[in-house]
Amino acid sequence: MSLDNINATIISTNFWPPIQDEALNVPGPVDQLLSDYAKRFNEVKTPRKLLWKKNLGTVKLELEFEDRVLQFTVTPLHASIIMQFQDKTSWTSKNLAAAVGLPVDVLNRRINFWISKGILAESVEADSSDHKFTLVDSGKTGGNVGSCEDLLGGDEDGERSVASVEDQLHKEMTVYEKFITGMLTNFGSMALDRIHNTLKMFCIGDPSYDKSLQQLQSFLSGLVAEEKLELRDGMYFLKK
Repeated sequence: MSLDNINATIISTNFWPPIQDEALNVPGPVDQLLSDYAKRFNEVKTPRKLLWKKNLGTVKLELEFEDRVLQFTVTPLHASIIMQFQDKTSWTSKNLAAAVGLPVDVLNRRINFWISKGILAESVEADSSDHKFTLVDSGKTGGNVGSCEDLLGGDEDGERSVASVEDQLHKEMTVYEKFITGMLTNFGSMALDRIHNTLKMFCIGDPSYDKSLQQLQSFLSGLVAEEKLELRDGMYFLKK
């Protein structure tokens, strides 16, 4: 693998809300590639540094069998799971979960993608509750030779990541709701910019106000949707 295999999307903490990290152990060669890319980025863009969100993004991969090559576009999590079967064709759920860095219940849900594609088979030992996953022989896999399945496996992961961002931002912004209510009680109505600047001026303790104008606008829109505030002609009012 070379650095040509990576196409990075760079997001700045100045413009994006915090994104919740999820534990994921990517395979060694991939992890080394990410480290080399980040090192080179730092050399070119000093003093900027990259902090990888390894659970986000997409991975294009090929699974080579004796008589066919199957192509997939999947999440990093799904790619990390199937790459564990390169050198070891059979895993128990507990050992595979430890290798990938996931809770067993999460692994058991995510691995269903590869089972549904006929790439892996699942079995349960009679004297054990631990599941066993085995790579299916090439002659038994579904699909045609050279078929291309451009399928983003695990859309649920992406939806869950977006939801976690929104939930986290809402939780952080809720701390300032009482300040906003107090300001609108005193002033009657305020524009977005004035609310933003007032919070920056007075919320300097713990927690200090460090949100962007766009994050504040998103939070205020939520309060309007909850009918706690009203928005008329660019001015926010307390809902009567």
